[in-house]
Amino acid sequence: MSRIVLGVAGGIAAYKACEVLRRFSESGHEVTVVPTPNALEFVGETTWAALSGRPVATSVFENITDVPHVRIGQQADLVVVAPATADLLARAATGRADDLLTNVLLTAHCPVLMVPAMHTEMWLHPATQANVATLRERGVLVMDPAAGRLTGADTGPGRLPEPVDIVAVAASVLDDPATADAVRARDLAGKHVVVSAGGTHEALDPVRFLGNASSGLQGIALARAAALRGARVTLVAANVSQPLPSGCTVVPVRSTGDLAEAMLALQPDADAIVMAAAPADFTPVNPADGKIKKDGSGGLVLELEQTTDVLATLSGGRPREQVIVGFAAETAADEADLLRLGREKLERKGCDLLVLNNVSGGAVFGAPDNTVTIIDAEGVVGAASGDKSAIAHRIWDAVVASTKEKK
Repeated sequence: MSRIVLGVAGGIAAYKACEVLRRFSESGHEVTVVPTPNALEFVGETTWAALSGRPVATSVFENITDVPHVRIGQQADLVVVAPATADLLARAATGRADDLLTNVLLTAHCPVLMVPAMHTEMWLHPATQANVATLRERGVLVMDPAAGRLTGADTGPGRLPEPVDIVAVAASVLDDPATADAVRARDLAGKHVVVSAGGTHEALDPVRFLGNASSGLQGIALARAAALRGARVTLVAANVSQPLPSGCTVVPVRSTGDLAEAMLALQPDADAIVMAAAPADFTPVNPADGKIKKDGSGGLVLELEQTTDVLATLSGGRPREQVIVGFAAETAADEADLLRLGREKLERKGCDLLVLNNVSGGAVFGAPDNTVTIIDAEGVVGAASGDKSAIAHRIWDAVVASTKEKK
């Protein structure tokens, strides 16, 4: 169990922090909510206490013998501020300590994650951008806001990322300190990365399809991690029902043919491509125009043909400096067998890196955790086990290393 401080600044998005708190609590974390006085104008102290099951810290003058303005920050494993308003970012950047939350930020020894939310003009203002840059230089982790509907009729960047995104980022930071280091480095800044996720559907008729068990969770985690590390991210999503990450351009696709078309169109502008999607290997030769009816014969004969090998096609046409990552979900007898299958596939596909996982017995698909081995032409370059968000960062570590080798 980790001790999390959830700071809440005074913005309309404070109501979404209730969902963030609920998800943290249901994951078994001990959460202390520290709202600013303005935040309490949006969501009251009673709500925070009920959702957290703990007293709410609102003032430096409460329980003064416990020295809350120092103790809360010192004892935390992670501080998350969501929403972080323009005012809160400005006060944090200049080292102000004029309420309990800013005192906590000055005394915390743990990672601090800021999640901005404000109107577009406020987010894009040079003062706010300078404050964010200052905080990042000091090691604070700052998520970029999502784009979308804001207060009133306006839309644009400044929307609070969805709670599932915030909690996923926090989980990866708690699970692996190296994640925080990677986010601070912003080592994908200025890069355009393309990530595919999900499983393709090959139509049998207008209502049926051939598909697979891919949930898209690992691809979504990869897109989210890349955005957090500063990349411009395009996510090609094949039939993904999971919540999509904030801060990414999403291109929806259905079939393997659609996936191939989208990936090839995006390739010329990409610095790295990660093929985390699970494309179908075969597709019906003649899908029916109408729904196939039972005719009493007791069976159905399908004629299938191979689909486009998207990964091999991308690898064969890539610029020299572009890094391409493939995935191999294998049913292997053991680790040695998995590596043998991986080496064969890497050579066959021609990609730079291959992420291996053993899916024997239905493992991995739809689960929040994964176990992977990352290889290149020389051998194993990385391995990771745990939450898919943390694993995503280890995959990007390998991409960054491979990029340096190409220079």
